[in-house]
Amino acid sequence: MTWYEEQIIKINNSIGKDYLYRHVMLAKKFIDIHFAEEISLDEMAGKAFFSKFHFIRLFKTIYNKTPHQYLTTVRIDKAKQLLRAGKSVEEVCFSVGFASIGSFKVLFKRHTKRTPVFYKQNTSKKQATLQTPLPLYCFLQKSNFQDGE
Repeated sequence: MTWYEEQIIKINNSIGKDYLYRHVMLAKKFIDIHFAEEISLDEMAGKAFFSKFHFIRLFKTIYNKTPHQYLTTVRIDKAKQLLRAGKSVEEVCFSVGFASIGSFKVLFKRHTKRTPVFYKQNTSKKQATLQTPLPLYCFLQKSNFQDGE
């Protein structure tokens, strides 16, 4: 094989990988935008212009998750935001795209190690303590430490 043939093969390989990454990223962006809707694997693969089996392999190679695992992660992350904002578990469940409260609770607990209700209560307590201002006298007290001793 000549040097020129080797260079052509290298160029083709690098262009091929860029093409694959770009198309898989299109599908990922589609998931990021439409996570609350009912999205099928065929739709995701269609956005990347691949067969669903090829798409699953490529997606997992690039992101270390299947498209369905990634979709679930995006939904759970959004659910955590909404729970911190004070939304009810039922409202959050359906607004992020889950079909049933039962499946939402199971998947939420699998991802966060806590139930949605516990997560909501725990984060609201943390936010309340973070938002409570310190009294002014805490800043005006003299230090017990003296220089030079």
